[in-house]
Amino acid sequence: MTNRQILQAMSGLMAGMFVAILAGTVVANALPTIIADLGASQSSYTWVVTSELLAMTATVPLWGKLSDLFDKKLLLQLSLGMFVIGSLLAGFSNGVELLIFSRVLQGIGAGGLTALAQVVMAAIIPPRRLGKYAGIFGAVFAVGTVAGPLIGGVLVDTSWLGWRWCFFIGVPFALLAIALLQRTLSLPVVRRKAKIDFLGAFLIVAGVCALLIWVTLAGNEFDWVSWQTAALTGAGVLLLAAAVFVEARTEEPVIPLGIFRNRTVTLTTVASLLVGVAMFGGTVFLSQYFQVSLGKSPTVAGLMSLPMILGLLVSSTVAGQVISKTGVWKRYLVAGAVIMTVGLGLLSTIGADTSFTLLSLYMAVLGVGVGMLMQNLVLAAQNDVPASELGAATSVLSFFRSMGGTIGTSVLGAILANRVAAETTKGMDAAGIPAAPGAGSGEASVPDMSTLPEPVRGIIEHAYGVATADLFLIATPCALLALITVVFLKEKPLKTTSGMERLAEESGSATAPDKAAVGG
Repeated sequence: MTNRQILQAMSGLMAGMFVAILAGTVVANALPTIIADLGASQSSYTWVVTSELLAMTATVPLWGKLSDLFDKKLLLQLSLGMFVIGSLLAGFSNGVELLIFSRVLQGIGAGGLTALAQVVMAAIIPPRRLGKYAGIFGAVFAVGTVAGPLIGGVLVDTSWLGWRWCFFIGVPFALLAIALLQRTLSLPVVRRKAKIDFLGAFLIVAGVCALLIWVTLAGNEFDWVSWQTAALTGAGVLLLAAAVFVEARTEEPVIPLGIFRNRTVTLTTVASLLVGVAMFGGTVFLSQYFQVSLGKSPTVAGLMSLPMILGLLVSSTVAGQVISKTGVWKRYLVAGAVIMTVGLGLLSTIGADTSFTLLSLYMAVLGVGVGMLMQNLVLAAQNDVPASELGAATSVLSFFRSMGGTIGTSVLGAILANRVAAETTKGMDAAGIPAAPGAGSGEASVPDMSTLPEPVRGIIEHAYGVATADLFLIATPCALLALITVVFLKEKPLKTTSGMERLAEESGSATAPDKAAVGG
């Protein structure tokens, strides 16, 4: 395929990814206002973020498997349709319970986009050329991430619109993406008879959910050492052990266990998990820090995230172009991991009085590191597996990165809630101010800063500043472990044929390109 043909085929794909990114970033900046308006707690703030990540994480392998059996284009359109339904429900939510449910629907749709976008790209683009297009995807990611907070801030600050439009605004973009996919993406389909491993799928989803619910609630709803912890962790481990038993014996496993015999796949999977913990867990609470600790409006908070996004945009685009030109990739993964670790370490020094200049520098460093590392981990794995395993390898990496993000958000969210509560109680006691009921627990409501008297406001600002810095301090070792993992990767030359062409070579069959459209 020529560059023009590839770009036409990818237009709907990029529009779909833009929708998913926009929805997440719009909501992230509006969440402090949403949670305050609904009268919800700090743990609810975490659940609104975690529920989407949880649903996305649990369903990525299922979407990947479905792409082996059914039309990828139809599956992409179905995932966008679920995203539209979730967005509409979220926009009409009058309570945090419905909002969380709608985020689950959005997460299922996002799981489809996450799994299928990478599979389609690998099917039509050779690894040697993939870096350039991965850079374009990085640019789409950056634009969506830049536009989201700005749009979200404007919507929240505009009285006749409000936060509900943060959900409604993605609907026309999603419908446009569905139409573009119908018009521009043409992949031949061969339906083959195969049994979907429903038992394995159920065991994987149930086991992952049990463990993620545990890390979300532990330390907040119940103690880390308690019967609830024993029940949830025990159930999670048993369910996942049963999933391994089933997956090892079925003809059509959701996650083929044999793929982990490949050293590159195993190492990039571990690195993706750690990047998810460090990146998502560390940055998802930045908007709250800008608004609560620094006292900025939602619009200004959106503008303040620009340095990190610009760093990600530049590094992902430049690194992608250079990798496609030279065929060398490992040095950029190592450099990205080093820079990401440094960026997180620098952000662990922030507080309520940190200047915007320093904050911008720290965020830009983090963005540069993430841009060089995250997308190219997928490229390294896709380059080193047989074409018949491209779909499995891609969905496995996406699954573990999403799981890392969910774990990071859940654990660090619980730590943030308790740290804020402890710092607030400490500050109130020092100032001789009686604490409000529930202020010493993670269930305390997120405060509306505009209504607080000056002494209390200063204490809350300091508490959120200290707590946010702690999150980055905890995320830094995860980035360091990702660096160590990446160092052990073995660099292999990038292949110059697409997934469909490679599958034809491997099978020696004239119909192999058609099968590639289904098999990923």
